[in-house]
Amino acid sequence: MSRYMQLKVTVMPYYPRYLEETYPKTARYVKRSGSALPEPNPSLYDLAGQVDKLLYKLDGTPFREVLLRHREKLRTLHRHITEHIAEWRLAQADRLLYELEDEFDLLEAELD
Repeated sequence: MSRYMQLKVTVMPYYPRYLEETYPKTARYVKRSGSALPEPNPSLYDLAGQVDKLLYKLDGTPFREVLLRHREKLRTLHRHITEHIAEWRLAQADRLLYELEDEFDLLEAELD
């Protein structure tokens, strides 16, 4: 690494439009939580990193019960993606991002 510069790899949201159109039920509850996410249109990776905070803020909601069932999988995926990015294993990180999307698809389908 350079003395005064560093490379940065980030996970950015890339929805056809916004989180609200791609995952409307999830977005509704996330918005209701008033969660201090880094941006108004967070990536699923950012949401997975905030699972425990969302569980706390959404206590007593149907979303919390659904999210609780997916908690460990989301946390594990987030941790492994972070590790792969840190080790510059970007192909593996990308593969896990697909799994993360699949997990959010399941979560969204369980919401009423």
